[in-house]
Amino acid sequence: MGQGYKYPEKIRYKYKISDDCNTFLAHGVWGGVNAHGEIELNLYTESDQLPTESEQVVHPDGSVGPEIPDLAEETRAVERTIRSKVILSYHTARALVDWLDDKMQILEQEGEGAPFMFDDDSSGPAQ
Repeated sequence: MGQGYKYPEKIRYKYKISDDCNTFLAHGVWGGVNAHGEIELNLYTESDQLPTESEQVVHPDGSVGPEIPDLAEETRAVERTIRSKVILSYHTARALVDWLDDKMQILEQEGEGAPFMFDDDSSGPAQ
């Protein structure tokens, strides 16, 4: 932009939703700063991990009993499924923080704070 360039007084942004845009619940985020100095967010949902197998007893009359999961799996596991990966520059991340802060303040003013409290002093599932 050489001397004498005049910036426009306004910029109008128009929004279009991509055909492959998905809406989903995010239970948490995992990520950090990558080798390129960008912030990576991996948004995930959590659910109990399904057993690898289960059985049902068949009675002599042909009816079946309750489903019995594989008892060898002693430890309860929670499965995290990465639903979306978002990579942000510093400036975009800063704008996102400011935007989220603004929305959080609106919720707090309306009395719509966190719907539940964590049992410990953690701030939630963000990693």
